[in-house]
This record gives sequence, structure tokens and C-alpha cells, in this order.
Amino acid sequence: WTAAPFEEANAAGLKLRLVSPAGDEGYPGALTVTVTYLLTEDNALKIHYQATTDAPTVLNLTNHSYFNLGGAGDILDHVLTIAADAYTPADPSNIPTGDIAPVAGTPLDFRNPTAIGARIEAVRPLTRGYDHNFVLRGDSGKLAFAARAADPKSGRTLEVWTTEPGVQLYTANGLNGKLVGPGGIAYPLHGGFCLETQHLPDSPNKPNFPTTVLRPGQTFRSTTSLRFAKQ
Repeated sequence: WTAAPFEEANAAGLKLRLVSPAGDEGYPGALTVTVTYLLTEDNALKIHYQATTDAPTVLNLTNHSYFNLGGAGDILDHVLTIAADAYTPADPSNIPTGDIAPVAGTPLDFRNPTAIGARIEAVRPLTRGYDHNFVLRGDSGKLAFAARAADPKSGRTLEVWTTEPGVQLYTANGLNGKLVGPGGIAYPLHGGFCLETQHLPDSPNKPNFPTTVLRPGQTFRSTTSLRFAKQ
């Protein structure tokens, strides 16, 4: 990636560009990708993706940042809301089956504010925690509310808005306290959460999922906005 900083009214950002040649990682077509990160004065981090190709290829870009609104410890007390009535069930290898199922009556029902740890034990047999894709409401391609997380102790909140049709909730199921970050703070199991906005996983093999194929002459565009505040 090449990177160039820039500034505009009430914001500063970084523009990253990559040309992925045809055959890179087995993908057809030379892909030109630009990712722009923009930090605004009202505490939002906006991520904009844009890509073109010279041959049909598949493309599904996301951001895998971990968040802990409390600054340390685990995130099981964080209260989460996800604007999704459905999710994509997965097989034992965590590959979507192709079904789209309602969240109602499952541990994946975050339509109303719910602590992340309230039902996490119910999903541990398969994934050691949450690692699930949710099908968001609304029209894909339009910026819309996707999720909100709040830490009751610090009062910090994070809202996620996106143009993507899905979001993957991941609760740092592989951390174990051995990794130590700045200030000597260890990262325990469930020491962070991710809300990865994306197209639905395994879409190239699921014809009923929204397509992830990018063709010559098309321009892929996607925007996600992370909005931080304090109650």
C-alpha cells in the first residue's frame, strides 16, 4: 500500500492505494483499490473503499479493528444493539450454509440493547464466542445505522453506519491474556469486539446472497462510519 495524508475542513485523513496484479492470491484481474480514512472533529472515523478491475473478480473488503470502550478487561458487559432481523447460519467449520434465518429466539438477537455476555455461553460450543454474520435491515448501498455498542462503566459509545448489507460480530475469542499491549495491559479472552461491515461471507458460492463480483467498467464503492461519543 502507498499512503498519503491529507486535510480538509474539520477533518484529517489518510488515503491508501494498492494495485493487486492479476493472479495475486489466486484472484483474477488487476485490482486497483483506494481506502480513505477520515477522522472528523465530531469524533467519527469514516472509511471509504473504492476499487476497479480489468477482469471479473470477487471483492469483499472490511475493517477488522478491535474495540474496548472500557479501555481494559473484557467487553462482556458492553451493551450491543444490531439492526438485523436475520443472520447467516454456518456449518461446523463456520462457513455459511446459504440459509438466512431469523435472529428471534436465538442468542444472536441483538435487536434490543443486550449485554454481549448475556447469552455468549450458548454459542461457545461452535465458536468460543460470537463470530457471526448478521444481515442488516434496509437497502444495501445506502448509508444506514448498523450497530451501537455502549460501555455502562465509562459511558463511551460507538455507533456503526454502513452501506454494506452485513456485519460480522467477533468477540476476540482467540485472546488469552498472553498478548500485552501499551501500558502493560494484557488482552484477555473477549478483550475486544469487532463489528466488520461487509458483504455476506462465502457469497461467491451462495447464489442467493448479494453478489461480490466486480466487473470491468464497474466501480466498487463502500462506506462505513464509526461514530464515538460519551453518555
